[in-house]
Amino acid sequence: MSTESAVAHPIIRLHPNDDVIIATRQLVPGTRIDAEDLVVTGLIPPGHKVATRAIAKGEPVKRYNQIIGIARSEIARGQHVHVHNVSMAEFAREHEFGVDVHPTDYVAEPAHFMGIRRADGRVATRNFIGVLTSVNCSATVARAIADHFRRDVNPQALADYPNVDGVIALTHGLGCGIDTLGEGMKILRRTLAGYAVHPNFASVLFVGLGCEANQIGGVLESSGLKDDQPKLRSFTIQDSGGTRKTIERGIAMVREMLADANRVMREPVPASHLNVGLQCGGSDGYSGISANPALGAAVDRLVRHGGTAILSETPEVYGAEHLLTRRAVSREVGEKLLARIAWWQDYCARNHAALDNNPSAGNKVGGLTTILEKSLGAVAKGGTTNLVDVYEYAQPITAKGFVFMDSPGYDPMSATGQVASGANLICFTTGRGSAYGCAPSPSLKLATNTALWERQQDDMDINCGGVIDGTASIDQLGEAIFQMMLDCASGTRSKSELHGYGQNEFVPWQVGVVT
Repeated sequence: MSTESAVAHPIIRLHPNDDVIIATRQLVPGTRIDAEDLVVTGLIPPGHKVATRAIAKGEPVKRYNQIIGIARSEIARGQHVHVHNVSMAEFAREHEFGVDVHPTDYVAEPAHFMGIRRADGRVATRNFIGVLTSVNCSATVARAIADHFRRDVNPQALADYPNVDGVIALTHGLGCGIDTLGEGMKILRRTLAGYAVHPNFASVLFVGLGCEANQIGGVLESSGLKDDQPKLRSFTIQDSGGTRKTIERGIAMVREMLADANRVMREPVPASHLNVGLQCGGSDGYSGISANPALGAAVDRLVRHGGTAILSETPEVYGAEHLLTRRAVSREVGEKLLARIAWWQDYCARNHAALDNNPSAGNKVGGLTTILEKSLGAVAKGGTTNLVDVYEYAQPITAKGFVFMDSPGYDPMSATGQVASGANLICFTTGRGSAYGCAPSPSLKLATNTALWERQQDDMDINCGGVIDGTASIDQLGEAIFQMMLDCASGTRSKSELHGYGQNEFVPWQVGVVT
């Protein structure tokens, strides 16, 4: 009797030309895959790859019908394909521009959500009062001001203001010791200015120390803002006479802001007012099969309804950028993306780093082998519509449709830039399990597999594992995610909001020398 065992639907083949298939469960040696007429020769963890042909040393290995690496040694048919026998590959990619551009099929009657319309016409999904800091030195007083209004600590502080979602402090570790004319300062100021005018803030209080390099006046001036308006006020610890007086002054200022902030009413607004940041973190071998393409299907719906979706994490589209340039509406837009890739290559070179220092340890345990493989799965979050523009980190996004914003691959830093650019909602896919929020914009988390969903439901908003299990399609999940976007934008709280995530995850991108 044969020791080989047959398993129904134990794998997923993504493309006929692929050299690998993906295990949907743990496969033991001797497992026979009837659909591929092969026998597994080693232990294959869930989400990992199995070779479907013999691959010689030095030959390229394909997944998604794209090269994900080069064989480091001979790989036998049925063998586990991973970091022990596949390595990063540097090879020329042909960058074609606009060859996949097609007309967008806009819907005749766009969907609506219950949003908060601001005086300037922009729409909020939440209604916070923000306490921002110019420098790390004012972080403690900013938190103390916001903590005074915490509903779990001081239930009466906001009792008369039910339409205010809360008072939050967004602090950071920067603001001094950097060149006031350098790139790092420009990025920090652009980020802070983006938050200062974000529609999800009814009003903002800006707190500084007083002597820092990043003067509040410089932040405001860099973006044409002024602090002589009731919705944006600022002061410093040194001018206020110290910590205690600063906290008391800040609390008094917030109290003055509350009545106006509470006057808002939600009303039906078109989905075109949704600006959704796309994130993935703790990715696994399933990310590019389930949650990312399902989010991409939701993005396609959002764009057809007139909304905006923001793909970012430039180091994690490296190796897949040629797929995005094909969707660029013009050569100029495609070249802007390639210019950001070139910037990153230079940035890494001068800092003695490498763009292929990815995937992370957790990504590898989950089945991802190289940054090429990770990037090819990551771009699926962007759906299939045209790439209409490319922006720098925290640059205000004005275009409608699918856009790209340059950022690091570090999730909190990337999402911080997206919110500064105007994202009023974040969608975050994860395979290993992420606990993350992004105040003042709510964050929805999408699990790539059912095991994660069952293990970490406290943090997950939707399970995309049905694609792996065979119980749901990409299109079905895309519709469910799009509806969840509308519900969340209407005020339904995400899991991360229920847990109080969001203030500690404000992480502006630090670039340049600190002296």
